[in-house]
Amino acid sequence: MADVKKILSMCDHTLLGVTSTWEEIRKICDDGIAFGTASVCIPPSYVKKAKEYVGDKLAICTVIGFPNGYNTTEVKVFETKDAIEKGADEIDMVINIGNLKDGLHDEIREEIKAIKAACGDHILKVIIETCLLTEEEKITMCKLVTEAGADYIKTSTGFSKGGATLEDVALMKTNVGKTHMTEISASDYLETLRKEQGAFDLSFNTICGYAEHGAIIHYGATPETDVEIKPEGLLLVDSGGQYLE
Repeated sequence: MADVKKILSMCDHTLLGVTSTWEEIRKICDDGIAFGTASVCIPPSYVKKAKEYVGDKLAICTVIGFPNGYNTTEVKVFETKDAIEKGADEIDMVINIGNLKDGLHDEIREEIKAIKAACGDHILKVIIETCLLTEEEKITMCKLVTEAGADYIKTSTGFSKGGATLEDVALMKTNVGKTHMTEISASDYLETLRKEQGAFDLSFNTICGYAEHGAIIHYGATPETDVEIKPEGLLLVDSGGQYLE
């Protein structure tokens, strides 16, 4: 059996639905503290209240230019600074996909650099929305994220037409710079992991948990754990700490 606490410590407990209430945000904060997750990822409007609620017990992550990514760079930088001033510890930004389609690679790189500068020492994850990209565009984004100095590259918002796939994760693992780690958005990914053999042979560097209705989904193995988890070993834990099938 894998070290469950270690796995949970690499999970982002996430609630970004448009109907999310403070009571629901408070609950995932409680879960995050209880289970020792890496962070909770929540809407920007709840960052200040959530940080005041959890203090130093839990990292707060929020989203910028979410979920479509077509805000101007100036707006994204403002959002980033505002979120950090209100207590955000980590930032998940969405790229301007139209700029990528237009081949405006310099603009994308400079935007990521600007947001990373606004983050300072705080973690920046770059969501590239792989379901909307060609293979060439995915490889290009691995290069641009690395060059721009972001901390993580991430597949999906969970709000588009598809989530992470094993093929996308493998591609990113191969093409992202060695100084960067690959975070996998688990949105729309659970059934894939249940069905695909060898899903955990990629040795993901970090794990993203997708939370819905109080559940934490966690999966995967890292080089540090020396544990190979097969799809049939997928673990789900509800807010009461019980394993789900």
